[in-house]
Amino acid sequence: MKTLRLLPLVLSFTLAASPIWAHDASLEMAQAASNFLVTLTPEQKAKVAFDFKGEERTNWHFIPRARKGLPIKEMTQEQRLLAHALLSTGLSHRGYTEAVSIMSLEAVLAELEKGKNGTPTRDPELYYVSIFGTPGAKDAWGWRVEGHHLSLNFTAAGDAAPSMTPSFFGTNPGEVREGARKGTRILAHEEELGRALVKSLTDEQKKTAILPIEAPKEILNDPKRVDHSKPEGLPQSQLTPEQTAQLVGLIKEYIGRHRPDVAAEDWAKIEKAGLGNVYFAWAGGLERGQPHYYRIQGATFVFEYDNTQNEANHVHSIWRDFNNDFGADLLQAHILQDHAK
Repeated sequence: MKTLRLLPLVLSFTLAASPIWAHDASLEMAQAASNFLVTLTPEQKAKVAFDFKGEERTNWHFIPRARKGLPIKEMTQEQRLLAHALLSTGLSHRGYTEAVSIMSLEAVLAELEKGKNGTPTRDPELYYVSIFGTPGAKDAWGWRVEGHHLSLNFTAAGDAAPSMTPSFFGTNPGEVREGARKGTRILAHEEELGRALVKSLTDEQKKTAILPIEAPKEILNDPKRVDHSKPEGLPQSQLTPEQTAQLVGLIKEYIGRHRPDVAAEDWAKIEKAGLGNVYFAWAGGLERGQPHYYRIQGATFVFEYDNTQNEANHVHSIWRDFNNDFGADLLQAHILQDHAK
């Protein structure tokens, strides 16, 4: 797939209510979503638009499956550019690069699986845009970009910082081992920073941090899980300052895939809650090529990384906010604010 190189877009759309917005992220997302929507045919709008309160908003997954929404495959070139412009409002430069690179891996998979029976359709254009509610309206609204190994969910309400979780990035192959893109590792930092942290631990620390189990075959906090995982492993309070800096760097690697201003607010929430009760757990081998898994978890959030499938060359990584997935906290605050008026 040829990666689109986006030029700056002039956003001439003016929100109907023209409110004074306190948060640029909400405004930029609403402008980009509205610019995209006005280019769609009635048939396309029927595919992309959903009721905010409907079940589809939380019907997310990262596996290859039939999806609702409007796929890139069915968009004009103009619409594709505007869809990418919307995607870029939710991500950092690095996060956007990782996201479109994950899409491009479908072409690599198609080549690797050529001639094999029973494999899913691999297509870099089978990534879907869905919009829930009315962008920029007084009421809450949201949007999602999703396909194989990518599920990015955003919720906005009023002028507060939007919610950016659940957020899933995955890659198969984790490392491209043949062909023109040999050596490509899209999520290399997530793997190497986690490995560096576990290897920095003393033998005594490892007794607590490394779980006495095989690396799980899948992340624990997937879409079907009702009860969240529990913090396990080694608490930050038992790390040295240098190890704490590594832990912070790993957390920011996940948060930093998203737009910097909102990511900074999410980090501030984690820091305010206190790092002392943030736990780091590892399972599996410590060397590259060995199946491995790690989890960073606090009272309200979790980051997970799993690389066990396909001979430890198939990566899943996720960020979930137990209080604010799909904007739960945000929506509650919005309701209370409206009632106070």
